[in-house]
Amino acid sequence: MSSEKPLRVVVAGLGNMGRSHALAYHTNPGFEIAALVNRSDVPLPDGLGSYGIRRSFEDALRDEKPDVAAIATYSDSHADYAVRAFEAGCHVFVEKPLATTVADAQRVVDAAKANGKKLVIGYILRHHPSWVRLIAEARKLGGPYVFRMNLNQQSSGPTWGTHKQLMQTTSPIVDCGVHYLDVMLQITDSRPVEVRGMGVRLSDEVAPSMYNYGHLQVLFEDGSVGWYEAGWGPMISETAFFVKDVMSPKGCVSIVMKEGVKSDDIDTHTKTSTIRLHSAATGPDGKFAKEDQLLSMEGEPGHQELCDLEQAFLLKAIRENIDLTRHMDDAVKSLAVCLAADESVRTGNAVKL
Repeated sequence: MSSEKPLRVVVAGLGNMGRSHALAYHTNPGFEIAALVNRSDVPLPDGLGSYGIRRSFEDALRDEKPDVAAIATYSDSHADYAVRAFEAGCHVFVEKPLATTVADAQRVVDAAKANGKKLVIGYILRHHPSWVRLIAEARKLGGPYVFRMNLNQQSSGPTWGTHKQLMQTTSPIVDCGVHYLDVMLQITDSRPVEVRGMGVRLSDEVAPSMYNYGHLQVLFEDGSVGWYEAGWGPMISETAFFVKDVMSPKGCVSIVMKEGVKSDDIDTHTKTSTIRLHSAATGPDGKFAKEDQLLSMEGEPGHQELCDLEQAFLLKAIRENIDLTRHMDDAVKSLAVCLAADESVRTGNAVKL
């Protein structure tokens, strides 16, 4: 295939993320949308209305024979859709989490390798300048590390409706936790060895078998430890809803959020205001040798621009045959940690990995 010919894409799932990815394909000349697939009709943003919406992913794969399948459906269909797409000869972009079980996640990775196709998982923070910088600065400090991370969302109306729909298959600590475990893995390069989780159901509107607030703790082989907290719903507090903090013997690096930002604004899940670097070094008088450094992160990409960057990366990976082994392995590992935390919530026992 000449590098000039656009890659034809079928996009399955037109929720918030699916529509954003479809827009990214629409505006990138390296891609051409072959079909949009969704179980029901949904309003489409400007530019996408001309494509129409098909009902069946299988039919779209068969009829269009696309080069790429983008999967942004609910988590429980990710693995089957991805494997089907690989077997139909497609490269695959799949939203996180890669699957709802570790075995299914591994099945997707194995199918990518068996069919010689690229698999990119929607870890949007990997394309975000601030998070790339946070990871680089933390790695400079050296371990062992303490990771303190959360993303709580006070939701109501349609947003709470979406959260309840997600919780039919996936708990908050799994859904968003994979992002932050992925960040921890990129910083430590160490293997997670044990996970502990706890959770509580704070609403009668949540299925009795599910919880809408959860907290996990993870222990790494190199002695690093981390926690991640996630809660969804109208009762969730806006206080310290966004904590992104990495400590080590040499100091710490943190993302500092502007005052007055609300937890249900999707751009706040990725946008940052400032990175704060603190050095633990002290002088002869025992006082800190240097002031904290504040790195301004103004002019950052918003949610749509990040989706654009993700799909530009997919195009580059396909055209330049980039080795995605570490990307795929980290995706399976981060999911394994979050699913183990979910198991720990349900059994009350720590889980050895």
